[in-house]
Formats: sequence, C-alpha cells, structure tokens
Amino acid sequence: MDNTNLEIEQVRSQFSSRERAKKLKILVVDDEPDNLDLLYRTFRRDFNVLKADSGVNALQLLEEEGEVAVIISDQRMPEMKGTEFLSRTLPQFPDTVRIILTGFTDIEDLAEAINAGQVFKYITKPWESGELKEVVQRAAATYDLLKQRTEELRRANTQMQLLTVLVEVTQAASSLEETLAPIAQAFSESFTADGCIVQLTEENTLMATQGVYSKTGVLENWLSQDPLLEAAIATGQIQSCLNIPKDPNLSSLAHYQAAGVQAHLIIPIIYRQQMLGVLSLQWQQPCNLRADELKLIHLSVQLVAIALSSSHSR
Repeated sequence: MDNTNLEIEQVRSQFSSRERAKKLKILVVDDEPDNLDLLYRTFRRDFNVLKADSGVNALQLLEEEGEVAVIISDQRMPEMKGTEFLSRTLPQFPDTVRIILTGFTDIEDLAEAINAGQVFKYITKPWESGELKEVVQRAAATYDLLKQRTEELRRANTQMQLLTVLVEVTQAASSLEETLAPIAQAFSESFTADGCIVQLTEENTLMATQGVYSKTGVLENWLSQDPLLEAAIATGQIQSCLNIPKDPNLSSLAHYQAAGVQAHLIIPIIYRQQMLGVLSLQWQQPCNLRADELKLIHLSVQLVAIALSSSHSR
C-alpha cells in the first residue's frame, strides 16, 4: 500500500468506526398500546425504534426525526388508515420501505397501496415474530441498497462536476489568486462542507494568499493556530478529526468553539514533493466520508497542485 492509500485508509477507519456503531431507524405505528410495545421490544436490539400511536402522530414524529429506513404500520387505526398514512410519507421519504399489519381482509386497499409502490409487504395479525423479523430485515436490506445506489449516483455526479469546475477555473483564471475562491467553493459544495479554505504556503509557512468559501458567506481563517494544520505541514500528510467535541486535544481550543466546527479535514497540496498550500474542509456536525470520496478529494487536490504549479511558473 502506498503512502496515499495508507493516509486515506487511516482517515477512513475513523469514519468506519462511527458507521458501524450507528443503527438504522425504524418507525412502528399502532393504536393498540400492547401491540406497539411488542413491536418496540421485538426490534429494539437491532434498530433505533421510534413509535407512534396514530398516523397523525407518526407524521409529526417524522417531521421531527427525518427519514427512517422502515415503517411498520397497522392498517385499521382511528382517524387515518395505515395505507393513507403511508401514502402521505411517500413524497418526502421515497426510499423508506413500508410494511402494513392487518387483521382484516382489506384486499382492495392493500392491493391499491402495493400497486402504487407504497407498501413493500403486508403481514396478517396475529403475526409470527420470526416471520416479521425476517421481513423487516429484508426491508432494511432493501433500504440500504436503495441508499447505496442513490449515493453512488450522487458521487458519480459530484466527481464529474468537481473535476469539470477545477479544469474550467484553472484554465480561465488570469491570476493565481482568482482560482482559489472558486476552488474552495467547488470543494465545499461537492463534499457538503460548511466551509473551505485553500491557502498557499512557502517554505512550509502559511502565506496571506488564500481562497475562502462558506455557506454563510463569512468564514474566519484560524488555520495558523490549528494543531491539525501544524501536523499536516510537518508530515505532508492528511490530518483529520471527526468529532472535535470529544477530542481532548482540540475541544478546548477557542477557535473551534467560536466557529462551531465539529469535523475538520486538512489536506496538503503537494507537487513534486514541494508543498504549495493546504486545503481545509470544515463541518459543523460530525460527518462521514466514504473511501472513494477521500480518494476523490486526494485526486482533486493533485489537480489543484498541478494548476498552482503552472501558475507559479507563468
């Protein structure tokens, strides 16, 4: 494994440990307290289980909690049938997998819901615990696959857009300074960072020349005070912290507290063993990056290094 892949793997392992600890969220909906409690107890080991006693309350809960992987809903409930409730979740949460529990022969309602893509499967009451668990596991796997395919498409589009922007910016700019802010914006938007700084270095020291982008339009540059920046310059390697509030070496630093930054990735910009600058990606929440996203960042930074080297030689 070369140094680049080793660096990426070291950063990636931090993200992986966070991902493994995270349980998928599911929502169980039933107006009968005993059934609701049974569903909760059945799945709480394997999932983060949310529960609601009506379709109306379930819709409100989804507004507060956001997307869940699977919804298990009773069909016959006061105020709103299960199929009606599920149909109302479809526009906002198209990837969520939906399961109906029914003790009645509502074939017409169920058939219509299944044909409309609102219901993955229906289970008759009283259900058998093993069967329901198997169905929910398949539903969760289906959700994971849908999210994976969606993410793969998003990443492919991100790669094309980022590389296109980098090429266009470096070709069109008349000066080195003109390239830096658009590059910072392209990286920030491509990796949903709250802020990005591209800053040049000379003899391993930060220069004043920089490009800054922030979603809010304001981003203070405190890199000169940052231990991760110091380590990146000293080693020439990627430095990161994914959960700054839990890092005793960083959480007490005033600049992280003031900026509200909870995840920080620093990538040295190196061309032919010469450090030309650094790229800082900052998030205000802990974040997850896939191995291929880290590789894309590294590849894109290499393109930036070539562009900066070209500008220096003009």
